[in-house]
Amino acid sequence: MTANEDQEMELEALRSIYDGDECFKEISPTSFQFRIGELEDTKAFILDVTWPEMYPETAPKISLDAFFNNRISAETKQLILTRLEEQVEANMGAAMMYTLFEWAKENQETLMENHKPVITSTTISSSSDMVTAALAAKKDKKEHLTKAQKRRLINKKDNKGELPRGWNWVDVIKHLSKSGGRDDE
Repeated sequence: MTANEDQEMELEALRSIYDGDECFKEISPTSFQFRIGELEDTKAFILDVTWPEMYPETAPKISLDAFFNNRISAETKQLILTRLEEQVEANMGAAMMYTLFEWAKENQETLMENHKPVITSTTISSSSDMVTAALAAKKDKKEHLTKAQKRRLINKKDNKGELPRGWNWVDVIKHLSKSGGRDDE
């Protein structure tokens, strides 16, 4: 079999195995993402795998550069990649995607045992800083229109040259309170 035939067969197998699995995502026929762990889990990560033209005779390109993985330290990422490369070497020449994904799922705890979530500047900011920023944003947002701008806005017509529907409607509740309802008769 040629490399392309092997790729087609493995792609078909992956589609049937992971059909409906939210952890598996096919980006293209030669590029995949697989999430190891639950979304809420701080030890979860996403593997980006791309097949080169001669896969499975050559190793797939594995990356942990997904935005989801920003909370993982560089040392932990390197450990995961090193361990996965060992698995790739052991399975070279054969369809290995299912094997890699399942191995990573089974060994997630081992791979992430030294994991300490990376703290970003957004997680450091205190609640008082956020409240102050929100109040400043509200003050900046209020924009005052001039009388001329208000007149233009009121007289704005639609594409048929008509005023918008309801431009002269009366406040119904106010009107009914002045005129009375049916029960007053």
